[in-house]
Amino acid sequence: MEPRRWTPLPAGTSILGAGYSKTTGDIALDPLLLIEDGRADVDTLVISYSRFFALGRKLGRFDAIIPVQHANWNGLLDGAPANVTREGIADPIFRFSMILLGAPVAGAGQSPRDAATRRVNTVVGAGIAVGVPLGDYLDDKLLNLGQNRYVIRPQIGIVHTRGPWSYELTGSTFFATDNDAFFGGKKRQQDPTFAIQTHVIRVFQPGLWASVSAAYGWGGENTVDAVPKDDNRRDVLVAASVGFPVARNQGIKFAYIVGRKNTDTGSNLDTLAISWSRRF
Repeated sequence: MEPRRWTPLPAGTSILGAGYSKTTGDIALDPLLLIEDGRADVDTLVISYSRFFALGRKLGRFDAIIPVQHANWNGLLDGAPANVTREGIADPIFRFSMILLGAPVAGAGQSPRDAATRRVNTVVGAGIAVGVPLGDYLDDKLLNLGQNRYVIRPQIGIVHTRGPWSYELTGSTFFATDNDAFFGGKKRQQDPTFAIQTHVIRVFQPGLWASVSAAYGWGGENTVDAVPKDDNRRDVLVAASVGFPVARNQGIKFAYIVGRKNTDTGSNLDTLAISWSRRF
């Protein structure tokens, strides 16, 4: 859930960010694992860096996102109370994207504030993100911070702006490589997962904005040692966000995200997040 994902800023602009989120909720795993009444409690610290640059006559963007987590899972394992805690680095994400239509490349000498408030009728962008398996992973444990596999996510998005209102739509597909060291010495494969998210954004003044968002994800059936798990996902998310300036070229964003599963396995999670960003 990423409102203002395709907002163009001048080439040469860099953004350094830091964020914290608290996620809690219920999880439902494969009944064969004998885990019942599962619950997750996850604290996440994220450090991010973004860079806008000219690529020919197009505007490009590079993002690096590094999460550090403290996660606790508890529930009943074969009828007995159980508790697991993991702490460390989760898989970082690196992303490249480009504005294809609707936003001319602004020079580095132009104010980022001017570019952010430019009244562009329609912007179309595309990108690809890669989750790199550098997070903490124990092949003899079921629950881990890292996934021990690459996750490749192509995206395409469109934003239509009319006055202070913007309407944003992004589609994504997640392709995961095989995990050859899954729990129990097995091999995990996963079908592609598809997702679509939409945002309605209102800008009140430069740096001050609010959005409401919704997303839906589906697919992603897992196969473990050539045995299909019949665990296709169907998840719905809704969110509200607000951002406001706190100093010159600095801003704070608050977000609340609610995720609900529509299948027997999956998770029902609530997330409260706060982030800070600084433009250079």
